[in-house]
Amino acid sequence: MSLAVAIQMDPIESINIDADSTFVLALEALRRGHRLYHYLPQHLSLRQGRLSAWARPLVVRREKGNHFTLGEPGQLDLGSVDVVLMRQDPPFDMAYITATHLLEHIHPKTLVVNDPFQVRNAPEKLLVTHFPDLMPPTLISADRRQILDFREEHQNIILKPLFGNGGAGVFHITPGDDNLASLLEMFTQLYREPIIVQRYLPEVRQGDKRIILIDGVAAGAVNRVPAAGESRSNMHVGGRPEKSALTRREEEICAAIGPTLKERGLVFVGIDVIGDYLTEINVTSPTGLQEINRFDGTALEVQLWDAIEGRL
Repeated sequence: MSLAVAIQMDPIESINIDADSTFVLALEALRRGHRLYHYLPQHLSLRQGRLSAWARPLVVRREKGNHFTLGEPGQLDLGSVDVVLMRQDPPFDMAYITATHLLEHIHPKTLVVNDPFQVRNAPEKLLVTHFPDLMPPTLISADRRQILDFREEHQNIILKPLFGNGGAGVFHITPGDDNLASLLEMFTQLYREPIIVQRYLPEVRQGDKRIILIDGVAAGAVNRVPAAGESRSNMHVGGRPEKSALTRREEEICAAIGPTLKERGLVFVGIDVIGDYLTEINVTSPTGLQEINRFDGTALEVQLWDAIEGRL
């Protein structure tokens, strides 16, 4: 089948073609004969119940410095295309939430990946709380007393913003660290939402594993090892990717959450696992396809497009 596919994403000129997951999804779409359009989230418009975007035809190629061609812009009726890939990066803020509301006007007649209603109701650090037996000890609160009690119980903790991304604003508070009060003051000034506090998992020194699930089924994984002196494993802050297979515990985690993801229309999901614990379920703009492909000799974008076309 030949499909019309609109990709809602950040500026395509700024992506790293050796790491970007949306890029390989676009390459695979073109290989299958699909027509691509690119637009930015701020170019969405809803008028008299019809959703459109100021979009441009898109061609991509694996050629550094010349990886894309955009055609002439025009108003694209998103109700007339077959698939919309919602692939802009977080933060998960009101602009992101508004985009999900707008895309609900066309889904499921136009298949939006991932389902915008479910994306809005599944922020990375909140969906995971529906699986408390899989998580490390966790507190979500703005109550200073609760946070201090949690620190007293667990001593070694991690603080992070509830709607943060990419490791930004993540702090490791060790036993005896006297910075907690100052950090709570800073978080209160920066965020209106509660913060998330978790028991520190020393297993993170061996890596924070990203596992990709496609339609609720584990498809591949990459381990991300934090740099020396760093508690975050995100690759853009120095985390080192390593080849990794799934452990029995990780298979159990995927089996436990997979049916829920599939039922919710969350086709492309990336979960984070440290040691034996599930820490995040990423549904907004998961990454990791290219790293896993290189280590495993796979092409996860092929499996993703098979799943998307299967839903059509």
